[in-house]
Parts: sequence; C-alpha cells; structure tokens
Amino acid sequence: MQADKQTSSGQDGTPPEDRQARDRVLLDRLERQLIDGAAAPDARFLSELLACLRGLQREADSLRVRYDGLFNAVPDPISILDASGRVLDLNRAGERAYRRPRDEIVGQLVHVINPDLPEDHMNPVMDALSRGDTYVVEVNNMRADGTRFPVEVHSASIQDGPHQHVIAVARDLSRRHEAELNYHALLVAIDKGVLFQGFDGRVLSANPAAYRILGLDEGLDVAAGLRFDDWLVIDHRGYPISFREMPPVRALATGKLVESTLLGLYHHRRKQLTWVTATSVPQFKPGADTPHQVISLFSDVTELKRDSALFLRAQALARIGGWEWDGGRNRLYLTDEALRIIGRRDDPPRTLAGVMTQIADSHRRQVEDAIESVIRDGGGFDLEVQVVRPDGESHWARLIGQSEGRAPMSARITGTLQDITQRRQIEEALRSQARTDPLTGLFNRDGILGELERRLGDGPAGTTVIYIDLDRFKLVNDLLGHSAGDHLLVNAARRLERCIGEHGILARFGGDEFLVVAQTGDDPARGEALADEITRAFGDSFRYAGEEFTITTSVGLARHPEHGRSVQQLVNNADAAMYDAKRRGRNTWQVFNPELAQKQHDRVQIEAQLRRALDNQEFRLVYQPLVSLADGRVRTAEALIRWHSPILGEIRPDHFISHAETTGDIVRIGAWVIETACRQMATWRAAGFALERVAVNVSYRQFLNEDLVQVVRDALRDHGLPGSALELEFTERVLIEDAPDTLHTFEALRALGVVLTIDDFGEGYSALNYLRRLPIHGLKLAHSFLQGVPGNESDVAICQAVAGIARGLRLDVVAEGVESPAQRDFLLGLGIGTGQGFLFSPGLEPDSFCDFLRQAGLCNVTP
Repeated sequence: MQADKQTSSGQDGTPPEDRQARDRVLLDRLERQLIDGAAAPDARFLSELLACLRGLQREADSLRVRYDGLFNAVPDPISILDASGRVLDLNRAGERAYRRPRDEIVGQLVHVINPDLPEDHMNPVMDALSRGDTYVVEVNNMRADGTRFPVEVHSASIQDGPHQHVIAVARDLSRRHEAELNYHALLVAIDKGVLFQGFDGRVLSANPAAYRILGLDEGLDVAAGLRFDDWLVIDHRGYPISFREMPPVRALATGKLVESTLLGLYHHRRKQLTWVTATSVPQFKPGADTPHQVISLFSDVTELKRDSALFLRAQALARIGGWEWDGGRNRLYLTDEALRIIGRRDDPPRTLAGVMTQIADSHRRQVEDAIESVIRDGGGFDLEVQVVRPDGESHWARLIGQSEGRAPMSARITGTLQDITQRRQIEEALRSQARTDPLTGLFNRDGILGELERRLGDGPAGTTVIYIDLDRFKLVNDLLGHSAGDHLLVNAARRLERCIGEHGILARFGGDEFLVVAQTGDDPARGEALADEITRAFGDSFRYAGEEFTITTSVGLARHPEHGRSVQQLVNNADAAMYDAKRRGRNTWQVFNPELAQKQHDRVQIEAQLRRALDNQEFRLVYQPLVSLADGRVRTAEALIRWHSPILGEIRPDHFISHAETTGDIVRIGAWVIETACRQMATWRAAGFALERVAVNVSYRQFLNEDLVQVVRDALRDHGLPGSALELEFTERVLIEDAPDTLHTFEALRALGVVLTIDDFGEGYSALNYLRRLPIHGLKLAHSFLQGVPGNESDVAICQAVAGIARGLRLDVVAEGVESPAQRDFLLGLGIGTGQGFLFSPGLEPDSFCDFLRQAGLCNVTP
C-alpha cells in the first residue's frame, strides 16, 4: 500500500503529472550542459537531479512489484515470448503446470514445452497480432516428465519499449475434456432420447436412445432418418401438426422452454406409431438474444398409450387397429379402429371364433394355421386377407400377430389389423396396366397368357386358342408410316372385338398379332365358326388419310386338350396353324393337325441343330455356273449353301434358311459364306480360271447388321480380290426393311466395287422406286416367271416388263431356272444375255466345277 502511495504522489505532495514535468525539465537541462561542455552543475541542480532519479527508481520498483504480483497471481500458465518464439518470462502457474523451474524454460524456444510445434508456428501468431486480433489455438503442452495435457492458448501483443512481445495464456483443458467425456457417456447411458437441432430446425445429432425410440438403424444418418415428410406427427388429440408446431421449432422461435409435449410419431414406410413425451430447451451463445440450437429430451410412452383414446385416434388416421387375444380366458379385445375395419362397432365380437367367420373362405384356413403355429411354437405372422363385413362388403386387411414374450405355448397374442383396401386397389390397377396393351386397350401378351393359364388350371376342357396375324401389315406400316400402322391396329382390334363378343378374351399378342382364348366346350365347330367370322370381318377395306387399303388375316386354331395341354403348347401350335394358313395364300384359317405338329417338331429340331452347324463345319458350298446365253461361255458362278447334319441328314436350303433368319444365325452363316466363296474365287484365279466374279446370296438380316460391309472388306482383303470379283444377291425385302441404313450400306459396298443384284425380282414387294434410288447393277428374273414361257402369256408379259424396266434403267438381267432351249431362245429374244439353270449345270462341288469348265470348254484357262 505504501509503494502505491509513493508512486501516486511525491514526498512533497506534488501531483504526479507536475512532478513528471519538473523531472523532464531537469533532465533536459543536464543533457544540454553535457552537450555544450559547460562547467559542472551547481549543488542545487545536482540535489534536484538526485531527487528526480530516486523518484524514478521508486516508481520502477513499484511497477515491478505490481507486475510480479499480477503476473504470478493469474492461475493459468503465462509466457512472454519474443517474435521468434523464445520464452522471455514465465509465471509461477507455468512452473507448476510444466513442473519445471522458471530458469529451465526462460531463454529457450517455446518448443521446450511443446516440441510438436512446427518451425514456422509463430507466423500465423504474428499475422493475427499485426491485424490487432488475438490468436487462439488448442495444443498439447508437455510437462517435465514427458506427459502431455491439452491447453487452449490465447496470444496477444504487448509493447516493451521499442520491442513487440507476445503474451500467451495457456488454459488447461483437461477438466473440460473430462467433462465432455462424462457428458458423452451420460448421453449414451441415459434411457431418454436426446436430439440436437440447429437454429433452422435441422437435426444435428442424437444419442443412442433416440435412435432406439425412433426405430432408426444405428448406421443411418440421423438427419436422413428424420426427414419430416417421412413421418406423420400428431398431437395429443390425434390431429396432425405442422413442422412449425413441433416443440423444438417452437422453442427456437420463442426462445423459451417447451415442456412435456405429447406427440405421436407415425413412420409412413414402416407403418409404425410411437408415442413420446418431449421437452425442448433452447440454447444461447453468450450475449446472444436468439438461440443457436435446441436440445430436446423425450421418452417412449407408447406402452402407456395402448388403451387410450389418443392411440385409437392415431390408429384411425393410419387405418391401423389393434387386437389382443387372451387364450386363457378365450377373450378377444379389438380397438375401435379394428372394429371399424371389420364393420362390428355396434356388435363387437368377444371370441376369436366370432371374428374368424368374417375372414373370406379362401383365407380362413391360412389364418387358423398361423394362429395355431404361434400358440404352439411362438413367433408371429403377417398375412394379407379379405374381410367380409356384415353388410357383405369386402375389404382387404393386413393381419399381424405376435405371441407375447415370443415364447412357445403362449396363451396371449397381440397384433394389428390394417385396412389396405386402397393399396390393393392401386396394386390391382397397376397390375391391370401391366397386363394391358396401351395402344388398343386389350390384354397384352402377359395378360392373356396369365388368363389362359388360369383357365387351363380351373376350367373344364374345351378351351380354344385362336392366333391371328394381319397379312401385309408391315407393308402398310412402312409405306404410310407408323401413325397409319397404329390407326390400323386400333381399328383391327375393334373389328375383332365385335367378332369375339362374349365368346372369348381378345389380346394384342405383339406387333400385328392378336390372340383369342375362347371357351368352345366340346363343339370344335364353334371355334372354327369364330375363325371364319374373323376372316370375313376383314373383307372391308380400311381408310387412313384419304388412302384406302385392304388387310386380310391368317388365323390358326389349337384346342385343349387334343392340341396341347400346356399354355406354351397351345400357343405354339396355334402359331404353327396360322403360319400354315399364311402359306396357303393368306386370308384364311387353319386348324392345327398332326402334320403341322411334325413340321413344328422339325422346325424345333432344325433350329436346335442349326446353332451348332457352323461350329461343327456341317456347311459346304456348291457352285452353279452363270453362262452367256448366246455362246455358252461361263461368265460367273453362284455360291449355293448346302447343309448336311449328322443327325437330320441333308437339309434343303429352303428348309433351313428361313429358320436361320428367324433365329439370327444367318448373320454368322452369311459371313462364313462370303469368306468361303472369296477364298474359293482366289483359289480358282490362282489356278488360272478366268471367272469374272462369284455371286453370294445375302439375307436381309445381314443388311440390318452393321458388320456386313466390314465382313466383305475383310474377305476381299484377306484373299487379295478386287471388289468386282464379288457379287452380292439380295431379295426385294432388303429394300423396305430400313431405307436410310440400307442406302448407306449399298453406298459403302458400291464404293468397294462389289456388284449388287436384286434376286428373284418380282416375287417380293417390287418397290420400283428403290431401283431408281439405290446403286444396284442388275436384276435376276425369278424362276417362277420363267416356268410358263414361251407358252404362258402372263409369264411372257411379266418377263417382257422386267426386261423393259432393266433396259430403261440400264441394269443387267440374269435369268435363273433356265431348263429348256425354248426358254433360252425366248430370253435371247428379250435381250437377256445371261442365265443359269439345269439346262447348263446344277450346283457343283468346287473340284467338279473345275472339271465342268475343262470338259465343256466353257472358260478360258490360263496355262
């Protein structure tokens, strides 16, 4: 106290500011005398100067005492550092904390108490202090024995004369960390749910009890599990409440405690209702007026609510009723919502038998077995059953039961009863959509097959399957567009509906195919009469956008059980009968018969063997010469495929090519034919046979495959042939399959130099506009038109027309199937110069083809 008094005023009572001014005058005077070299100061001046110096000494001592007292009175370790991090001073709290004397630390770099600090650790400190800020960091400092303890260091700047130092206060966080661990342990151990939410209501975290009460998986993000849209929240009266009415949101909005609020939490997906009582406490940061978060504590009170009216209200909202059966007393208890579902509010059943009569007959045995199993073995059940109310109205319900304690021989079962009628109606609507063709509104393939399977399983014999295909539908669809095709399908469906009426079920089976399942009993004529009516219904033409066109039907019939006992057998056999009707000229119907069964069997066998034939090297090529009709010289050869199966024997091309096109195997087979023919052509040329080219038949399926051009390019390159050495023959079907892609493929083949020819011209679609647009070289006159010449006037006229078209478009014409000199002479008269057929030679093996050339002298041979 005395030191403080002396530093406040001098011994003479002079105020400090006057004394300090006087001292400065004396010191200035002494400085001038020393600078000017004046004589020694007089005694009075020295006396005053001595008093000034003693006053300054006393003031400095006083300040030191105060500094030491304050410095050492602080309970936290304080270090004074220079800009490099060297310790200039340390208080007693620091000595105690680091368990070292002051002399061991002062003068050392701060690493002596924290060796983990980086070399540049002072840079961020000095940067913050230069901005006038304080610098705060959490680190682990080290005691003399090497043990560490967490501290929070607050650094500030102090000025010591011309030097800027750093004062660092380290607060020991050991107790705070211990408190946090205890707090966390408490949150884990407590049986109440604790939920933390931010200022915006967003869920931040929750304790394990909250996860358990709310039915959340431990690994699930709590924010994802508590999306408000996934829950229905109700108040104590059973009415839904909004997000803003939730206790934590109210606590955030008002800043006040929201105590003991009863809430019902219903999870939509799990269909689970949990009752909780919750208290929400807003949390404020120091000095803040609005809360930055809210903590909610809640307990599960679902068990307490089981028999209350509030629980019944929640059940009604969710359409879930509760039930309990006491086997010892044979008493049944149902909540109000459960009674509503079964329609027995006015007459509640008291026994299990009293309510079992309301379970539909088809489900009753299933429920009885489930209850017996639970009584005997414990466990539970979950069933969906139909419940018939006293007024006869039928509802769907989900019935869940669980033995109490889940122990065997339990005499008590509790469960829920949920009205799922609306859900089942939606599911049925979706199933109906899945079974319905969107264009025509008829059954689709899956729908009709399911109905047929049901009839075969439940109904008596006498079901007839009628398979319907629209003849030449693809032509209309390709020429007039898909809109016209859709219009045609819809109108065709309406005509078929009028024909079928109540006699059967109609479905669009796919594309332009329809299927009828008719109940014809033991009278086969009823199915045939229906097929005949279908055929006649398409006698009138269709109209679209001013265009009129005729579409007919090919119809096949198969009866159960004589034509098949399974769904697949009946459909396949009706399909086979339909194809036979199409083969017979279309616009007719055909009943399945054993001969068709044999054809069907042969087709299955052929397709099965066909998949392995190429890998087993069962194919070979024979070559038929194409000769000049004028002089008989061989110009080219056509490669013809032959198949000898070790199981089926020799198979004619017209028997297996169509199957290969249907299965897609023709793509691989066709590539093999091109490569083999090119290899043979290279062999002949190397042997000196000067053939112009070899012709290969190409399927429309190969044109649809993007690899055709590459297959041709590789075959020509691998065997050193020019493109002109290969001719590709294709039918008119190629021309209308896919015009843009077809044109691109033609142009690419033409660029390779390959010769392109339309085979069997006139037998297919005869799309004459393609002759003008596509880069083709020639036509092959169909064999069927040549058979009647020169005697048949129609055949003669067709041959003349084809020759005229080719001549006008400057296309080469080849006649195939020339079998007589008269036919040859007729063709020469039309200006057709090349032909092939048995008049000259059949298809020959490669060696026999060479012998034919040598013997007949029909080809130049290079020596």
